[in-house]
Amino acid sequence: MSDNTQSVRGEFLGAVKKNSGLTIAMGLMVLLMGILAIGSPFLAGLSVVLMAGIVLIVGGVGQLIFALKARAGLFSILIAVLTFVIGGYMLANPGAALGSLTLFLAAYFVISGIFEALVAFQARPVSGWGWSLFSGIISVILGAMIWNQFPVSGAWAIGILLGVRLVLGGWTLIMFGSVARGAANELAKT
Repeated sequence: MSDNTQSVRGEFLGAVKKNSGLTIAMGLMVLLMGILAIGSPFLAGLSVVLMAGIVLIVGGVGQLIFALKARAGLFSILIAVLTFVIGGYMLANPGAALGSLTLFLAAYFVISGIFEALVAFQARPVSGWGWSLFSGIISVILGAMIWNQFPVSGAWAIGILLGVRLVLGGWTLIMFGSVARGAANELAKT
């Protein structure tokens, strides 16, 4: 190999190793946040509601500014005001908003699970259709559990699901970082 190619390869491997460490560190942080969310699902759920409220308020203000500047009409102004009001309601009443989101989540799981099961039956001759059916059934069961345990499920459902998602996402980042680091080490040996 030429000196130039060797230099580029060395820089590339160094960058992969450096970024794999950052990926692993980020994965560990996300994993830790997931564990904390699972450990305190009510606080995690309230955090989601408060963040959503802030986003809706900011989005409502942005929509209103756009609607007024663009002279978009009454419906655009009403949508902006509605977005702002819902965000304000979520910040003022986070417990009620958490309950509403929990019911919405339960309905989403049931409806999406039914559709996923129907799609699985349509794809029936294709290998793996059973996994799609299984996923749909689990989704319906989870939605029914959340719905049946409401209002108690409002205290845990969103926080637990967020925590599980963060744990899985963090673990995925750790694995990607580890694989990248291992591949860079193997390339460095050759």
